Amino acid sequence: MAGNSRDSGRSVTARALSVLTAFDAEHPRLTLTAIAQRADIPLATAHRLVRELELWGALQRDPDGRYVIGLRLWEIGLLAPVNGRLREAALPYMQELCETTHDNVHLAVRDELDAVYVEKLTTPKAVPIVSRTGGRLPLHATGVGKVLLAHAPASVLHSCCETGLSRHTAYTITEPGRLGRELQGVRTRGFASANEEMTLGNCSVAVPVHDTSGTVVAALGVVAHSVRADVTRLVRSLLPAADGIRQRLAEGERVNLDALQR
Repeated sequence: MAGNSRDSGRSVTARALSVLTAFDAEHPRLTLTAIAQRADIPLATAHRLVRELELWGALQRDPDGRYVIGLRLWEIGLLAPVNGRLREAALPYMQELCETTHDNVHLAVRDELDAVYVEKLTTPKAVPIVSRTGGRLPLHATGVGKVLLAHAPASVLHSCCETGLSRHTAYTITEPGRLGRELQGVRTRGFASANEEMTLGNCSVAVPVHDTSGTVVAALGVVAHSVRADVTRLVRSLLPAADGIRQRLAEGERVNLDALQR
């Protein structure tokens, strides 16, 4: 029973969530033993929870015996407002940006100290990038992340600096004072850029997306090859696209309000 000591005091819900969060981009397929180890629960507990989650559809088993995230969990995830209203409003403008720039186009929101990529569009001509839809990257080293960090409460920047500003290339800003000045510049000029701060050879440019109250709810960005990136031209394309998203969000709110008043 000694193996159960690490499991004491945790609710069934917490243990089930630990099973699901054992999966990530680097570990999309796991054996039962690996799930137990990564979730820090006994193997017997993992076996029971995985079976229940599999029956419900949150997990599914491959022919080789490994587990992956199930279709039902993905379907529920699509109901999140960020995946619905925001993504739906942004997609036409993202598609137009992708067609005109032939570069990677991102839509991201902030979750704690990360930029979460709600949508990513790319073309065969676009430079390779590390981001993916549903993935996370640090706020301080990306264009969209800097926009979100610049418009977040001051406590978020403090937490980022306290946690440690990870260095991804020689050009990543890791000094708190320098980052603070960079973010002030983002707020002043209305856009952010990150030149080879996440990946060598890549330059990202991003602008804020506001809702009808003026709050920054997302960041819209383009990632291009640093050698050919024209920041001014990219900003000129991004700004009207971000405003178009704001207008579509406003239209959606009016439709919902009209429906309630009927």
